[in-house]
Amino acid sequence: MVEIPQQHRDAGSPPILDLADWIADPVEAADFPRTTLRWRNDRAADDIGLANLSDDEWLAHFGRFESLPGNLPQPLALRYHGHQFRVYNPELGDGRGFLFAQLRDQRGRLMDLGTKGSGQTPWSRAGDGRLTLKGAVRELLATEMLQALGVDTSRTFSIVETGEQLVRGDEPSPTRSAVLTRLSHGHIRIGTFQRLLAHDEPEHMRQLVDYCLTQFPGPPPPEEAPDRDDPAVRLLHQVVDRMADLAASWMVAGFVHGVLNTDNMNISGESFDYGPWRWLPRWEPGFTAAYFDHAGLYAFGRQPESLGWNCAQLATALRLVAPSEGLIAALERFGALYPAHLRRRWLWRLGVAPLDEARDAALITGCERHMRETGQSPDAFFYAHRGGRATSAELQALFADYEATGLDHDYWHDGAPQSMLYDEVEAIWSAIDRDDDWQPLLDKVAAVRRMGQAHDTPPVPASRGTGDESEKAR
Repeated sequence: MVEIPQQHRDAGSPPILDLADWIADPVEAADFPRTTLRWRNDRAADDIGLANLSDDEWLAHFGRFESLPGNLPQPLALRYHGHQFRVYNPELGDGRGFLFAQLRDQRGRLMDLGTKGSGQTPWSRAGDGRLTLKGAVRELLATEMLQALGVDTSRTFSIVETGEQLVRGDEPSPTRSAVLTRLSHGHIRIGTFQRLLAHDEPEHMRQLVDYCLTQFPGPPPPEEAPDRDDPAVRLLHQVVDRMADLAASWMVAGFVHGVLNTDNMNISGESFDYGPWRWLPRWEPGFTAAYFDHAGLYAFGRQPESLGWNCAQLATALRLVAPSEGLIAALERFGALYPAHLRRRWLWRLGVAPLDEARDAALITGCERHMRETGQSPDAFFYAHRGGRATSAELQALFADYEATGLDHDYWHDGAPQSMLYDEVEAIWSAIDRDDDWQPLLDKVAAVRRMGQAHDTPPVPASRGTGDESEKAR
């Protein structure tokens, strides 16, 4: 076992072990032909006490998955069910990933190190348990851009190329392989609760509720809320608030997740598990990211509805242990919480201080209309109008009484914004695939992080902040 030169931030006995007998299966990582370090996120590693690992030590833990001292003795593949495009599927679970370790960050939050592409598990079904290198690069780009835009997101912690040639039906094959490690504030999904309902396990449901309330704390329900002292009702109030905020953050970022199944929804409210994501080239509510989303169920403009629907599935599962009146009242808050979060985040990205609900709503409506009529992308629009800068007479009038809060950073005088549109992502991957040239990726990450610095403090509640990070790449 590799000795760690800097003590990691010990979580004590990993809390997930109290649930492990019924929430997960112990598994082994794949034995990869080779392990080549392509990305390590040193500031995220510093947050959990692992920044001083040498590259060889890093590969031992995040390429060969030798356990961290005092942590999980063996990786755990989590069990869950889920609605996939609103069709219930009881055959899910971690099919190409596992929970590798649990550590505490600098604020004392429990953090999970989880994998993608680490090999087959009992839940792999017909899958090979692997991840393409392109998929890993795309997840890195998504998480970096989202964090820079204030979204509470998982962080891409490590990418290790693994030396296998993978065959995929939706991209040129054979293609290079990788294993990705992400740092997340938990991996408990709405689908985890759905599985316990399906198996009629009320005692395990209560244990899971207590685990989530302890590890992902949040504000109490409103004083007038019925059954507000019931643990499951308290948890649903927190999740509804987080999901409303998550939906708002995606909309303000102009981001389309693509696959909003209940097994992709983290109880902590953190955005994670990126597949066919896209950023909007123009403001189009019907824009879809997944080529297989033929009905547009998870189109850009339907994301708030989808997250609200997913909250309802959590409420249905929690009825196993909680009173219906309290759960219904918690669900009904989504409709008011979403526009409040949207307003806060929209004005944050514009760089203006809020006025009042009516004026702010009129400004947002005017901004949306301007984007629709001009075809301007959200990235270009928010950049051009930062701090109340406006080109049209209508927007000048709407911005008239707003106070600018952030134009000091020299990014706002570059002349053009950073974006993460399809063609640029493909060009970054092409340089890696064709020439093994990683510099365009490194340059893009550096530029995106500079943009994040220019946006000042991210609009994420302190209890769920994403933290600061940087990267070290190979």
